[in-house]
Amino acid sequence: MSAPDPVAPPPLYASREPIFPRHVRGKFRSLKWWLMGMMLGIYYILPWVRWDRGPALPDQAVLVDLANRRFFFFMIEIWPHEFYFVAGLLIMAGLGLFLFTAAMGRVWCGYACPQTVWTDLFMHVERWIEGDRNAQIRLLRSRWTGEKIRKRALKWALWLVIAVGTGGAWVFYFADAPTLLRQLVTGQAAMVAYLTLLVLTATTFFFGGFAREQICIYACPWPRIQAAMMDEDTLTIGYRNWRGEPRGKLKKGVKADAAQGDCIDCNACVNVCPMGIDIRDGQQMECITCGLCIDACNEIMDKTNQPHGLIGYMALRDEEREKNGEARVSPWRHIFRLRTIIYFVLWGGIGVGLIVALLVRSPIEFNVTPNRSPLYVTQPDGTIRNIYALRLRNKEHDPTAYVISVTGMDGQPVDGLRVKVEGRDGASVIVPADTTLSARLYLEAVRGSALADATRSDLVLRVSQKDGDRSVTEKTVFNGKGRN
Repeated sequence: MSAPDPVAPPPLYASREPIFPRHVRGKFRSLKWWLMGMMLGIYYILPWVRWDRGPALPDQAVLVDLANRRFFFFMIEIWPHEFYFVAGLLIMAGLGLFLFTAAMGRVWCGYACPQTVWTDLFMHVERWIEGDRNAQIRLLRSRWTGEKIRKRALKWALWLVIAVGTGGAWVFYFADAPTLLRQLVTGQAAMVAYLTLLVLTATTFFFGGFAREQICIYACPWPRIQAAMMDEDTLTIGYRNWRGEPRGKLKKGVKADAAQGDCIDCNACVNVCPMGIDIRDGQQMECITCGLCIDACNEIMDKTNQPHGLIGYMALRDEEREKNGEARVSPWRHIFRLRTIIYFVLWGGIGVGLIVALLVRSPIEFNVTPNRSPLYVTQPDGTIRNIYALRLRNKEHDPTAYVISVTGMDGQPVDGLRVKVEGRDGASVIVPADTTLSARLYLEAVRGSALADATRSDLVLRVSQKDGDRSVTEKTVFNGKGRN
């Protein structure tokens, strides 16, 4: 007797079946509308908001100025060496994702993910042109007539406009928006701007119009990571099968069987799902927790005079309690528990740390590097000179005069020491607004002084505003002739 044929493993990729979600009304659909309008509005409008920083600085409120290696966000200005602010924001974003997923599942995916937001927008355009779910299915199955070509051409044209606007808005964050727009239209923009616009237009058009849920299932890693972020207290969307089963149809508004559950097997929850899944099959990787199935089911419950909640947010820990008819635990107890509190404390602690760092950072920054070859130079009059590379950064929006002074480690002045800046008269310098000055700094110990005769002396360099009370210090060393 021959051995049975081995069962072939399931394919790693399934060909896409077009999904046409039905329009639905409800509180979750309204929430998605508000959030989509707010996020798209911020994304498209923000590059055009102006913010006066003075004549020497850009007046765009949010600008990633790659040419000058700075990031502007309203009154905040981030320099290249302050990239830890950006790193802190990225860490906060990651912890925030962990926090919201642990508390309420994939709410990020359902409401705020760019792929979800733009796909939702594309679907509304498609529904506006081709009609609701049934009309779209009929159009898909129909032959290519003039009407079908007209609708498809109009839909794709509007998708392309949205995609171009999406790519265009992105490049405006990296240059002055009005100037870049004129350059793009007149063909004077840099090639990288056109390439970026082209790539973002193509990806938005394809991802939002054709790939849609395939991006979430196959390209995005988060559906496979989310299981580690969720536990029995996580609130997520589920079907209360102990209430809905066994399913059955209504006949003239009456259940056919007394044992029949509340689910009338209308498939409304399936028809509105943008991922094309059936929530009644249990928790699935594809579910993005958008809540549209809740709105659809509640709409049916209203029509059949049954209470809401057949599909709704629930925690696995409450499943047995609800099956036994016991009261469910307050959702706030599921949200505020040890795990989410730890995430929140970490998230908030980093945020507070970044705010404090912004408030206490000095508008003056400088560093000095001693010249190692030679360690010192003996002048004709016997003066011992040490040479340093000085970098002095003025973060103020006005030119500022600074005075450089030197003290010992005890804060007392050093006898017999002169301070000079190359090309300047003495130890005073004027640094233009938002500029870094690079120059040579000379420390000269007069002949016979303790500093000149010593082998090595520790000093403190101080840079102070000439007409202000701000100053910064840095430790350095002075090499004398005592080593000979």
